[in-house]
Amino acid sequence: MFSLLKNHPFAVQAFFESSIVLTFAVPKEELEAFLPDCLELDTLDDKWAFLAVAMVQTTGLRPKGFPAFLGNDFFLIGYRLFVRYTNAAGKRLRGLYILKSETDKVKMEMMGNLFTHYNYTTTDISIQKTAAYTEIKSMKSDFKIKLEEQEGELALPEHSPFVDWKAARRFAGPLPFTFTYNEEKKEVLVIEGVRENWTPQPIKVLECNVSFIQSLNLKESVLANAFIIKNIPYYWKKGKIEQWSK
Repeated sequence: MFSLLKNHPFAVQAFFESSIVLTFAVPKEELEAFLPDCLELDTLDDKWAFLAVAMVQTTGLRPKGFPAFLGNDFFLIGYRLFVRYTNAAGKRLRGLYILKSETDKVKMEMMGNLFTHYNYTTTDISIQKTAAYTEIKSMKSDFKIKLEEQEGELALPEHSPFVDWKAARRFAGPLPFTFTYNEEKKEVLVIEGVRENWTPQPIKVLECNVSFIQSLNLKESVLANAFIIKNIPYYWKKGKIEQWSK
Protein backbone atom coordinates (compact mmCIF):
# COMPACT_ATOMS: atom_id res chain seq x y z
CA MET A 1 0.00 0.00 0.00
CA PHE A 2 2.77 2.43 0.93
CA SER A 3 4.54 1.83 -2.37
CA LEU A 4 1.35 2.81 -4.23
CA LEU A 5 1.05 6.02 -2.21
CA LYS A 6 4.49 7.10 -3.43
CA ASN A 7 3.26 7.20 -7.03
CA HIS A 8 1.64 10.67 -6.86
CA PRO A 9 -1.86 9.27 -6.29
CA PHE A 10 -3.56 12.69 -6.60
CA ALA A 11 -2.95 16.07 -8.24
CA VAL A 12 -1.14 18.73 -6.18
CA GLN A 13 -1.17 22.50 -6.53
CA ALA A 14 0.94 25.34 -5.15
CA PHE A 15 1.85 28.96 -5.73
CA PHE A 16 5.49 29.67 -6.52
CA GLU A 17 6.49 32.96 -4.91
CA SER A 18 9.86 32.46 -6.55
CA SER A 19 11.74 29.74 -8.36
CA ILE A 20 15.48 30.10 -8.87
CA VAL A 21 17.27 27.53 -11.02
CA LEU A 22 21.02 27.18 -11.48
CA THR A 23 22.00 24.73 -14.20
CA PHE A 24 25.44 23.13 -14.46
CA ALA A 25 26.87 21.64 -17.64
CA VAL A 26 28.66 18.30 -17.21
CA PRO A 27 30.19 15.99 -19.84
CA LYS A 28 27.42 13.49 -20.54
CA GLU A 29 29.59 10.46 -19.71
CA GLU A 30 29.84 11.64 -16.12
CA LEU A 31 26.08 11.74 -15.54
CA GLU A 32 24.96 8.62 -17.39
CA ALA A 33 25.65 6.43 -14.36
CA PHE A 34 23.01 8.28 -12.33
CA LEU A 35 20.14 7.41 -14.68
CA PRO A 36 17.94 4.30 -14.84
CA ASP A 37 17.97 2.45 -18.16
CA CYS A 38 14.59 3.83 -19.24
CA LEU A 39 15.88 7.42 -19.43
CA GLU A 40 18.51 9.17 -21.52
CA LEU A 41 20.23 12.46 -20.90
CA ASP A 42 19.00 15.58 -22.69
CA THR A 43 22.20 16.93 -24.18
CA LEU A 44 23.71 19.88 -26.02
CA ASP A 45 25.88 19.08 -29.04
CA ASP A 46 25.93 15.44 -27.89
CA LYS A 47 28.57 16.53 -25.37
CA TRP A 48 27.04 18.36 -22.44
CA ALA A 49 24.38 17.05 -20.06
CA PHE A 50 22.79 19.22 -17.40
CA LEU A 51 22.33 19.08 -13.64
CA ALA A 52 20.07 21.71 -12.10
CA VAL A 53 19.65 23.06 -8.58
CA ALA A 54 16.15 24.49 -8.13
CA MET A 55 15.26 26.64 -5.11
CA VAL A 56 11.52 27.22 -4.80
CA GLN A 57 9.49 29.17 -2.24
CA THR A 58 6.02 27.63 -2.34
CA THR A 59 2.85 28.75 -0.62
CA GLY A 60 -0.46 26.94 -0.29
CA LEU A 61 0.88 23.52 -1.33
CA ARG A 62 -2.05 21.11 -1.09
CA PRO A 63 -4.05 18.47 -3.02
CA LYS A 64 -5.56 20.15 -6.06
CA GLY A 65 -9.05 21.47 -5.41
CA PHE A 66 -8.61 21.75 -1.64
CA PRO A 67 -9.22 25.24 -0.15
CA ALA A 68 -6.16 27.45 0.19
CA PHE A 69 -6.29 27.56 4.00
CA LEU A 70 -5.45 23.84 4.04
CA GLY A 71 -2.21 24.47 2.15
CA ASN A 72 1.30 24.67 3.59
CA ASP A 73 4.27 26.91 2.87
CA PHE A 74 7.64 25.30 2.22
CA PHE A 75 11.04 26.14 0.82
CA LEU A 76 12.25 23.37 -1.47
CA ILE A 77 15.61 22.58 -3.02
CA GLY A 78 15.73 20.00 -5.78
CA TYR A 79 18.71 18.44 -7.54
CA ARG A 80 17.69 17.03 -10.89
CA LEU A 81 18.93 15.95 -14.31
CA PHE A 82 17.50 17.02 -17.66
CA VAL A 83 16.38 13.86 -19.44
CA ARG A 84 14.29 12.35 -22.22
CA TYR A 85 11.93 9.39 -22.14
CA THR A 86 10.23 7.54 -25.00
CA ASN A 87 6.78 6.55 -23.81
CA ALA A 88 4.69 3.53 -24.75
CA ALA A 89 3.14 5.44 -27.68
CA GLY A 90 6.60 6.18 -29.07
CA LYS A 91 6.55 9.87 -28.17
CA ARG A 92 9.77 11.40 -26.85
CA LEU A 93 9.17 13.48 -23.73
CA ARG A 94 11.52 16.04 -22.16
CA GLY A 95 11.61 16.12 -18.41
CA LEU A 96 13.52 15.85 -15.16
CA TYR A 97 14.91 13.04 -13.05
CA ILE A 98 15.20 13.87 -9.35
CA LEU A 99 18.38 12.86 -7.54
CA LYS A 100 17.61 14.44 -4.17
CA SER A 101 15.29 16.98 -2.55
CA GLU A 102 15.62 19.15 0.56
CA THR A 103 13.09 21.21 2.50
CA ASP A 104 12.97 23.49 5.51
CA LYS A 105 10.19 21.61 7.35
CA VAL A 106 9.90 18.07 8.71
CA LYS A 107 6.25 17.94 7.63
CA MET A 108 7.26 18.33 3.99
CA GLU A 109 9.94 15.66 4.34
CA MET A 110 7.39 13.22 5.76
CA MET A 111 4.65 14.00 3.23
CA GLY A 112 7.08 14.23 0.33
CA ASN A 113 8.56 10.83 1.06
CA LEU A 114 5.11 9.32 1.57
CA PHE A 115 3.69 10.49 -1.75
CA THR A 116 6.78 10.81 -3.99
CA HIS A 117 10.12 9.15 -4.79
CA TYR A 118 12.01 12.43 -4.50
CA ASN A 119 14.24 11.53 -1.53
CA TYR A 120 13.42 14.45 0.78
CA THR A 121 15.52 15.40 3.78
CA THR A 122 15.03 18.31 6.15
CA THR A 123 17.72 20.92 6.46
CA ASP A 124 18.19 24.46 7.76
CA ILE A 125 17.56 27.08 5.11
CA SER A 126 18.08 30.79 5.63
CA ILE A 127 17.38 33.56 3.14
CA GLN A 128 18.86 37.03 3.35
CA LYS A 129 17.69 39.74 0.99
CA THR A 130 19.31 43.15 0.60
CA ALA A 131 19.11 45.84 -2.04
CA ALA A 132 22.26 44.38 -3.61
CA TYR A 133 21.76 40.61 -3.46
CA THR A 134 19.82 37.57 -2.27
CA GLU A 135 21.65 34.89 -0.30
CA ILE A 136 20.29 31.37 0.27
CA LYS A 137 22.30 29.11 2.53
CA SER A 138 22.25 26.03 4.73
CA MET A 139 24.83 25.19 7.34
CA LYS A 140 23.74 21.55 7.59
CA SER A 141 23.83 20.98 3.83
CA ASP A 142 26.93 23.11 3.24
CA PHE A 143 25.00 25.12 0.68
CA LYS A 144 25.40 28.80 -0.20
CA ILE A 145 24.13 30.70 -3.21
CA LYS A 146 24.41 34.48 -3.59
CA LEU A 147 22.51 36.10 -6.45
CA GLU A 148 22.01 39.53 -7.93
CA GLU A 149 19.04 40.64 -9.99
CA GLN A 150 20.04 43.22 -12.59
CA GLU A 151 18.21 45.32 -15.14
CA GLY A 152 19.30 45.08 -18.74
CA GLU A 153 21.44 42.53 -20.52
CA LEU A 154 23.48 40.02 -18.53
CA ALA A 155 26.46 38.06 -19.74
CA LEU A 156 26.20 34.29 -19.58
CA PRO A 157 28.36 32.61 -16.91
CA GLU A 158 31.98 32.68 -18.01
CA HIS A 159 32.36 29.06 -19.14
CA SER A 160 28.77 28.39 -20.22
CA PRO A 161 28.49 26.17 -23.32
CA PHE A 162 25.41 28.09 -24.50
CA VAL A 163 25.74 30.64 -27.29
CA ASP A 164 23.08 32.95 -25.83
CA TRP A 165 20.32 33.19 -23.22
CA LYS A 166 17.72 31.92 -25.69
CA ALA A 167 19.57 28.63 -26.00
CA ALA A 168 20.19 28.54 -22.26
CA ARG A 169 16.47 28.93 -21.49
CA ARG A 170 15.76 25.45 -22.89
CA PHE A 171 17.54 24.12 -19.82
CA ALA A 172 16.00 26.47 -17.27
CA GLY A 173 13.09 24.30 -16.17
CA PRO A 174 10.62 23.32 -15.18
CA LEU A 175 10.14 20.88 -18.00
CA PRO A 176 6.71 19.38 -18.70
CA PHE A 177 7.43 16.02 -17.07
CA THR A 178 9.20 14.41 -14.14
CA PHE A 179 10.11 10.71 -14.22
CA THR A 180 10.89 8.04 -11.65
CA TYR A 181 11.59 4.37 -12.20
CA ASN A 182 10.79 1.22 -10.25
CA GLU A 183 13.59 -1.18 -11.15
CA GLU A 184 11.91 -4.20 -9.53
CA LYS A 185 8.60 -3.78 -11.34
CA LYS A 186 10.08 -2.23 -14.51
CA GLU A 187 7.63 0.65 -14.20
CA VAL A 188 8.09 4.28 -15.23
CA LEU A 189 6.12 6.88 -13.30
CA VAL A 190 5.36 10.00 -15.34
CA ILE A 191 4.23 13.18 -13.57
CA GLU A 192 3.10 16.12 -15.69
CA GLY A 193 3.37 19.68 -14.44
CA VAL A 194 1.08 22.49 -15.60
CA ARG A 195 1.88 26.20 -15.43
CA GLU A 196 1.10 29.47 -17.20
CA ASN A 197 3.08 32.60 -18.05
CA TRP A 198 6.42 30.97 -17.29
CA THR A 199 9.02 33.49 -18.45
CA PRO A 200 12.36 32.95 -16.68
CA GLN A 201 14.61 35.98 -16.28
CA PRO A 202 18.42 35.67 -16.22
CA ILE A 203 20.07 36.31 -12.87
CA LYS A 204 23.72 36.87 -11.95
CA VAL A 205 25.42 34.37 -9.64
CA LEU A 206 27.86 36.09 -7.28
CA GLU A 207 28.77 33.04 -5.20
CA CYS A 208 27.99 29.35 -5.45
CA ASN A 209 28.84 26.45 -3.16
CA VAL A 210 26.70 23.30 -3.39
CA SER A 211 28.05 20.40 -1.36
CA PHE A 212 25.69 17.86 -2.92
CA ILE A 213 27.17 18.47 -6.37
CA GLN A 214 30.66 18.12 -4.93
CA SER A 215 29.62 14.79 -3.39
CA LEU A 216 28.97 13.39 -6.86
CA ASN A 217 32.73 13.56 -7.54
CA LEU A 218 32.30 14.97 -11.02
CA LYS A 219 35.56 15.65 -12.83
CA GLU A 220 34.15 18.63 -14.68
CA SER A 221 31.12 20.87 -14.16
CA VAL A 222 30.54 24.50 -15.08
CA LEU A 223 27.73 26.91 -14.29
CA ALA A 224 25.77 27.15 -17.54
CA ASN A 225 22.86 29.44 -16.66
CA ALA A 226 20.81 30.91 -13.82
CA PHE A 227 17.18 32.05 -14.01
CA ILE A 228 14.48 33.37 -11.69
CA ILE A 229 10.69 33.36 -12.03
CA LYS A 230 8.17 34.89 -9.61
CA ASN A 231 4.50 34.61 -8.70
CA ILE A 232 3.38 31.60 -10.71
CA PRO A 233 0.48 29.21 -9.95
CA TYR A 234 1.51 25.62 -10.61
CA TYR A 235 0.10 22.14 -10.31
CA TRP A 236 1.16 18.55 -10.87
CA LYS A 237 -1.23 16.01 -12.36
CA LYS A 238 -1.79 12.59 -10.83
CA GLY A 239 1.07 10.26 -11.73
CA LYS A 240 0.74 7.80 -14.62
CA ILE A 241 2.52 4.43 -14.67
CA GLU A 242 3.88 2.75 -17.79
CA GLN A 243 5.47 -0.66 -18.10
CA TRP A 244 8.93 -0.42 -19.60
CA SER A 245 11.02 -2.93 -21.51
CA LYS A 246 14.11 -2.51 -23.66
